[in-house]
Amino acid sequence: MDERRDKARHRVLKAGTIEFGGGAIDCTVRNLSDTGAALDVTSPVGIPEHFTLFVQADGTHLSCTVIWRKEKRIGVRFG
Repeated sequence: MDERRDKARHRVLKAGTIEFGGGAIDCTVRNLSDTGAALDVTSPVGIPEHFTLFVQADGTHLSCTVIWRKEKRIGVRFG
């Protein structure tokens, strides 16, 4: 498989929260780079194209755009 990312992602296992319009969905951050991440979710249904990711371990809020969706994982770009 060809690597299509500009930056290599590092495998992590961190609890996160997808926050949008007064709603929130728990997720797990599975890999992370300076420019994006892959998030495990129960279901990608209902997750908007743009949201804020809160990474509890780091105390960071990251603005995200969904790039791809699979059965229980979504890929996002920051910014």
